[in-house]
Amino acid sequence: MATSPPKTVLVTGGAGYVGSALVPALLDHGCRVNVLDLYLYGTDLFAEQRGRALTEFPGDIRDPELCVRALAGVDTVVHLACISNDPSYDLDPQLGRSINFDAFRPLVHAAKRAGVRRFIYASSSSVYGVKTDSAVTEDLPLEPLTDYSKFKAECETVLAAEREPGFETVIVRPSTVCGYAKRLRLDLVVNILTSHAHHHRKIRVLGGSQLRPNIHINDMVALYLRLVDAPAQIVDGEIFNAGFDNFSVMELAQMVRHTFGEDVEIETCPSNDPRSYHVCSDKMRTKLGFAPQFSVHDAIADLKTAFEAGLVPDALNDALYYNIKRMQQVALR
Repeated sequence: MATSPPKTVLVTGGAGYVGSALVPALLDHGCRVNVLDLYLYGTDLFAEQRGRALTEFPGDIRDPELCVRALAGVDTVVHLACISNDPSYDLDPQLGRSINFDAFRPLVHAAKRAGVRRFIYASSSSVYGVKTDSAVTEDLPLEPLTDYSKFKAECETVLAAEREPGFETVIVRPSTVCGYAKRLRLDLVVNILTSHAHHHRKIRVLGGSQLRPNIHINDMVALYLRLVDAPAQIVDGEIFNAGFDNFSVMELAQMVRHTFGEDVEIETCPSNDPRSYHVCSDKMRTKLGFAPQFSVHDAIADLKTAFEAGLVPDALNDALYYNIKRMQQVALR
């Protein structure tokens, strides 16, 4: 019986936080993988994977010729590349728009010309804005509050319009990712709280009552693997919330304190961030048969182990762990 050739997957932003875990997982899954990334957070991230079915394309998603080369022979695109989150976007809104939105339609068109069959787009749960609904599902209207989330929503509209027979589209709205990865971010809520507990024995909570949906990075990776493999009739044209636990920021802080010891102090400060929403991810369970396996508690424990093992050197000062600091350091334009 003939076997299908392995899929070739382009991961844009593949050297970022989620990408650093996704790319090795795709290779272990039997895929050929192309990575298109600026490699701002280290050029040797995939040193252990080189020599396998990995091809790296260091450079900018805004470079049309580079995109054409990176798309050659690709079956599936997982588009992660962006200026990630509101503070990073607000650092240079013109830069943020050029990467997050202006480059999006040209990439989609290039993918179609290259014969890509499936385009998976990492949007954001922030596109919902502030919701009072008890459960935020995929069919609720989008009410983005910031330019970052507005352009995420606009990219969803663009991709939906480009869908046609032979070009399958999938939109994922991830919750806030947490847990340890080789390219670690320490500017995301669970990771921030855990770092402060480890280094300061003190956690600073801004506000506290805001609900935050979370998903462990291992589950985020597993979901992308499922979306790469799933039959078209299940995923084509679909939108999936990607989350597991919904907790208030104060509940997250208390979980971190419980892991590190009750002597960890929690300091509460006012917050001007009104975002609060309870994301419902039932659709990925019912339609994809995908259920997250890792909790926020697991993410905190994994980070604690990594800190104690010395896997996160100079965590408080090294700009490689903080998107804004690194963007300022390299003067990205």
